[in-house]
Amino acid sequence: MGRTRVAAVVVVLALVVLWYAVRGVAALWSPAAGLVGRLTPWTVRLRAWVLSAPATCTYIVLFTAGTFVQKTAPPKLIDLLTKVDSTNLWRLGDDPATVLVTSALWVADRGSGLAAYIAVFATVVAWAERRYGTPRLVLIAVSAHVLGSLCTARVERWAIDTGHAPHKLALATDVGVSYIMVGSCAAAVLVMHGWVRWAGVLALLVTVAVPVFASRTIWDLGHLLATLIGLGTAVLTLLVGPLRTPPPLTEPWAPRPPVPTVGEPV
Repeated sequence: MGRTRVAAVVVVLALVVLWYAVRGVAALWSPAAGLVGRLTPWTVRLRAWVLSAPATCTYIVLFTAGTFVQKTAPPKLIDLLTKVDSTNLWRLGDDPATVLVTSALWVADRGSGLAAYIAVFATVVAWAERRYGTPRLVLIAVSAHVLGSLCTARVERWAIDTGHAPHKLALATDVGVSYIMVGSCAAAVLVMHGWVRWAGVLALLVTVAVPVFASRTIWDLGHLLATLIGLGTAVLTLLVGPLRTPPPLTEPWAPRPPVPTVGEPV
């Protein structure tokens, strides 16, 4: 799986380099100019989408890079690093500010499910950032991660003190981007409309609520808490001001004149 992810990144980078190479020769080679003309509207939309969700796209780059570190570094080293960066009771009591930041830079289970995380962040969470705006989306995401982690830790402490969980739970590895994801997705579902909203509600119920009753683990409860906190924070931000109009998926400047092809008068 690690080699597959590396190969996927290499392919993406190769496509980017190839695209700019084709654009570079478009003025000299008519087939390249035709290809650029057909694909440019789509690349313009993609670039506009990325630029309108800078926080989400930057975060995707960060946790993807962290995942590749996990896949290429010695497993024992990664186990040590993720345990040190965990929001478990031991680390929260020792250095809470640091672990609340660093724990959000790792994908749990040694990068398991990276493609799914990227897909959800690049679509649903990016869409939410376009509607809420970057400052409000960051507030929602941070609240879901920080408050979700602290509330989960409080439940852990209660479970250990009352004998419902072993003492080793205080040293468990607990990192990941999922609290930010589910909190942001809840905010997105809140402002969706029609059947899309109902589909989003169903997805959250299946992936967040059902596991709490099916497996009854502290981690599943943490996801539910992060979802509710993200939803509540989103409601509060909407009391401050309305949703913003999403930026258009077009260039903010006038389009350039077409590139002349070989033999065409300038």
